[in-house]
Amino acid sequence: MTNRAVISTPNAPEAIGPYSQAVKVGSTVWLSGQIPLVPGTMELITGDIQAQARQVFRNLAAVAEAAGGGLDNAVKINISLTDMGDFADVNEVMAEFLCAPYPARACVQVAALPKGVAIEVEAILAV
Repeated sequence: MTNRAVISTPNAPEAIGPYSQAVKVGSTVWLSGQIPLVPGTMELITGDIQAQARQVFRNLAAVAEAAGGGLDNAVKINISLTDMGDFADVNEVMAEFLCAPYPARACVQVAALPKGVAIEVEAILAV
């Protein structure tokens, strides 16, 4: 696929597995799921779900910027939570990072996430 570009930035955490931070094909960018890791140190943000969610959305924003866009270019967001009781708090944080009209979204509860975190978010952008 000649129009496929791998997106990478030091402003987001390095991949912790065999995947890219994002892949761009044409004007569509698929951002891999981000967890609350601090770029550079790879330190996990733990505790308060809003603090975790803010780090996740900062990470996504950094990858989106490296792809030539921003979170306002998101057309689809997928959120995985280990506790659906965190739904309202995550909505609050998401509204800090995205503006109306909001992208389509799914939010699901999962049994576990990498490194034992409470949240992972992935996105699709149209840039």
